[in-house]
Amino acid sequence: MIKKLTAYIGEYKKDTILTPVSVILEVLLEVLLPVLMASVIDNGVEAGNMDFVIKMGIVMLVVAMLSLLAGTLSGVFAARASMGFGRNLRKAMYDNIQDFAFRNIDHFSTAGLVTRMTTDVTNVQNAFQMIVRMFVRAPIMMVSALVMCVSISPRLSLIFLVALVFLGFVMSQIIRRAFPIFDELFRGYDKLNASVQENLTGIRVVKAYVREDYENEKFCKATKNLKDLNVHAERLVVMNQPVMQFTVYSCIMLISWFGAKMIVLDRSMTTGQLMSLFTYTMQILMSLMMISMVFVMVTMARSSAERIWEVLEEKSTLTNPKNPVYQVKDGSITFDHVQFSYSDDADKCVLRDINLTIQAGETIGIIGGTGSSKSTLVQLIPRLYDVLEGSVRVGGCDVREYDIETLRNEVSMVLQKNVLFSGTILENLRWGNKEASEAECRHACELAQAHEFIEKMPDGYHTYIEQGGTNVSGGQKQRLCIARALLKKPKILILDDSTSAVDTKTDALIRAAFAEEIPDTTKLIIAQRISSVEDADKILVLNEGAVVGFGNHKELLEENEIYRDIYELQQKGAGKDE
Repeated sequence: MIKKLTAYIGEYKKDTILTPVSVILEVLLEVLLPVLMASVIDNGVEAGNMDFVIKMGIVMLVVAMLSLLAGTLSGVFAARASMGFGRNLRKAMYDNIQDFAFRNIDHFSTAGLVTRMTTDVTNVQNAFQMIVRMFVRAPIMMVSALVMCVSISPRLSLIFLVALVFLGFVMSQIIRRAFPIFDELFRGYDKLNASVQENLTGIRVVKAYVREDYENEKFCKATKNLKDLNVHAERLVVMNQPVMQFTVYSCIMLISWFGAKMIVLDRSMTTGQLMSLFTYTMQILMSLMMISMVFVMVTMARSSAERIWEVLEEKSTLTNPKNPVYQVKDGSITFDHVQFSYSDDADKCVLRDINLTIQAGETIGIIGGTGSSKSTLVQLIPRLYDVLEGSVRVGGCDVREYDIETLRNEVSMVLQKNVLFSGTILENLRWGNKEASEAECRHACELAQAHEFIEKMPDGYHTYIEQGGTNVSGGQKQRLCIARALLKKPKILILDDSTSAVDTKTDALIRAAFAEEIPDTTKLIIAQRISSVEDADKILVLNEGAVVGFGNHKELLEENEIYRDIYELQQKGAGKDE
């Protein structure tokens, strides 16, 4: 899986290549040092030749300095390559998420996406750095040292072969058992992030209901689960260290025992060769330790890589046609035998056989009970979802034939959940039109009945909005979102229950401003209050995903039982309030 992600190394290929080149040079120089040391002992120290000792000492110093330089460069190149790789992965994931349709976003949790872009990318990034550096260094060091050991003493080299087989078996068992635990561990991170996210975004609700203890308990459960999984995984992984040390010391003891016999009894080995064997022993076993560390890191990163790949491989369910239409003729809307399901299952349709024609410039009210699919219906117009069967036409053209950006620029939608971003009021308004002048922003706010409260703020239109719009009321937030939508100057304006938090007088003023200022714009208003839609040209009544009424207020009162029941209930409620 990590191999698939290497396509995102991109412009850091040069550093990725230079890292192993530097490592190879470093290893070759390190392997040369024990040979030089053996020569110093055998031909200099034991022979009493100080000139030879000084000469070879200078050579060893130069070799050591060159090895240090190569090692430093490999570290620099590896850090640059791995950090760049992580950067490209995050950017690729973020860019791909921006292209997701609502259906794609439904596949992932917010907490899961955050974990993938932070913890998972860091794991893969660290594994990549170890692969291009340590995973190159360790095998080359081990093979080079083994070759030198065999050249010195083939018989003693058999000790290393036995050690390699033993360590390989132990590491394979550790990795096989640890991988499923790490896989579950990262799902635990998702749950932890979800707990934190919910608590922070809903902190006002938590405090209002005095649920701090409950949230603390929920968080503690998530962290305890994470701790238990970490401990379980680490118990397996740490077994690598004692096994490695046992092998290292066993090899040193065996080499000391048999090497001493070879020096004293049959003189088939010199003291310098035995000393170099000890050095090569440490190099071989340190290389094995590095390989085991890399395998542990790769085991952890494998789960992360799969989770990252899921995001990168996910493709938007909404794509532009080969020859898209780049102009929306007008704001007329037609639903032609529309069927829609969130699960692509025709038996679970939330909209069933919708047939509807709306003329350009008409004001259409949409009303119905909770769960009647009012929001789902209007989300099909800007193609936030694609229909399962039938078609939705805007300006006489199927929405699937339009360029998506062109269509959404002509269909302005104020969603049911109002969202403001951190920044000034002007910066938020210019989401609708980044080129809008301050005068145009003021006019849009006047239409949305937001200008009055903005002027009363300390800095007017330059007042800073906190993240999520926490320093403005629900009604103020709704009016700012409406003004932002108006700045797009769309052919179709959709208000999805966007005046529920404003009083009836302000609601009426907003509707009157729409009728006067944007008569040619098709307006779809989803509302719970009949008073918000009774002046509309036509009112659409939905019930359980089907159209059960379509006409003006008077016609529906006479002919539609559901509409009449809603009206009478609201009238009784209004009478009680009075």
